[in-house]
Amino acid sequence: MKFAKYALSGVAAAGLVFAALTAAPTFAKEATVMVGGAPMFPSKNIIQNAVNSKDHTTLVAAVKAADLVDTLSGKGPFTVFAPTNDAFAKLPAGTVDTLLKPENKGQLTQVLTYHVVPGRLTAKDLMAAAEKGGGKAMLKTVEGEDLTVEIKDGAIWVWDAKGGTAKITIKNVMQSNGVIHVIDTVLLPS
Repeated sequence: MKFAKYALSGVAAAGLVFAALTAAPTFAKEATVMVGGAPMFPSKNIIQNAVNSKDHTTLVAAVKAADLVDTLSGKGPFTVFAPTNDAFAKLPAGTVDTLLKPENKGQLTQVLTYHVVPGRLTAKDLMAAAEKGGGKAMLKTVEGEDLTVEIKDGAIWVWDAKGGTAKITIKNVMQSNGVIHVIDTVLLPS
């Protein structure tokens, strides 16, 4: 009887070990893109990935301050042009601190939603739209104004309403609810 008990517990233990070894997380098999020193998993949503990028801490803080976490964690799909910390640092001194104040939440929300376009637009989609538009394509943002996409010198550039330009430095960071394109400059609505 003792032998049967030990034999069964040994079989159960072996079964658990086998299950642990074969039940690797789904994201372990995913093709990831490294952003800010962290892998971005296509099975995770925009927020779940963005919080791991050391290059996007300012953007994540801004999204939290604007109460957009639930929105960008939602079903989507969204195309997000994600400025890096260095992009935010290009703004005039004090701009980010001012935008993060509770009394400026409306303005912060406007700036952030200007970086979001409904739908999942890959770099290939952006280039095709620009080619179809004679070299440029207009994209309607969640904020309501347009961004202009242009292909120049083999790179994808995004123009804002004020004439500022951002270069896509990392494209096609696929998410469960959209796609992120990392940009080097903050885009500003009019």
